Amino acid sequence: MSRKMLSSAIVSVGLLALAILAPVVQADVKTQEKTQIKFEGMLGRIMGMAGGAAAKDGLTASVAVKGQRMARHNEQNGQIIDLTEQKVYNVDFKKKEYRVVTFAELREQMKKMQADAEKAAKDMPAEDRGQLEEAGKQLEVVVDVKTTGETKSIAGHSAKQVLVTVTAREKGKALEDSGGMVMTNEVWLGPRIAALNEVTQFNMKFFEAVYGDSMASLGQQFASMAAMYPALQNIMKSTQEQMRKLDGTPLLVVQKTETVKSAAAMAQAPAASGGGGLSGALARRMMGNKKPEQRSLLYTSTTETLSIDTAASEADVAIPTGFKEKK
Repeated sequence: MSRKMLSSAIVSVGLLALAILAPVVQADVKTQEKTQIKFEGMLGRIMGMAGGAAAKDGLTASVAVKGQRMARHNEQNGQIIDLTEQKVYNVDFKKKEYRVVTFAELREQMKKMQADAEKAAKDMPAEDRGQLEEAGKQLEVVVDVKTTGETKSIAGHSAKQVLVTVTAREKGKALEDSGGMVMTNEVWLGPRIAALNEVTQFNMKFFEAVYGDSMASLGQQFASMAAMYPALQNIMKSTQEQMRKLDGTPLLVVQKTETVKSAAAMAQAPAASGGGGLSGALARRMMGNKKPEQRSLLYTSTTETLSIDTAASEADVAIPTGFKEKK
């Protein structure tokens, strides 16, 4: 089983839990949230130089729901979704222009992606398929949820800290022996906030309107994969059980993803000195004379709700005056 499959399973269960917990409400809302993603190592330095202030300080986005429209935008670009018109407006604030994509066009894109995926699966050599099935059987995923007791105020609401840790490793072995991956989510839960649930409800209506048939087809494919890979069923069951423990609305989520080298890989890693000669000098320069570490942080992402307003205007979800459509 691939890491992408694992992430998809967890996201699917999370959306299902939100659908069950979120009440159906009909209210306007306007929020602000800040998102920042920090990559480590060389990739982090490259992203920092290319992204400028946005990469360093993060991006602040506004989200507004008014009737059948939702707008999400930052200083650079934005998107307006109209459920009645069945259109998506992608807005470029720098160029003062926008492009229109219909729901029908989005459905066609999804169908093409499904067809490509089905063809790739059909064309997969039997040997590769066998290796994939075996890898799925050997994968063990553990989901752990802990409430720390820590609290703080976020966007005017009292929030409690919950740690959700997802560990993927080889079945029957300790993480430090087999190696694997650890995703730690520091979630700060506020009370159930109806205004934020309205955003969730709008997103669900959008996905249903655009991908209704396709999502049902994907669900069938997902069920088939679950039957083929028993580990996938365990992931879904374990994650679903733990998600029920999250009672509230996430106001701040800090996610850290780490890779863990196996004991065998650590044994083969070069020593801090790196040896002599040119190769040793290069090794010392790259590693900074540090001992190789078993855990490596890939990235940290932070999403925080800054403000929640239970009122939104028509202007909040409208295309700015003077912007022209780009065909």
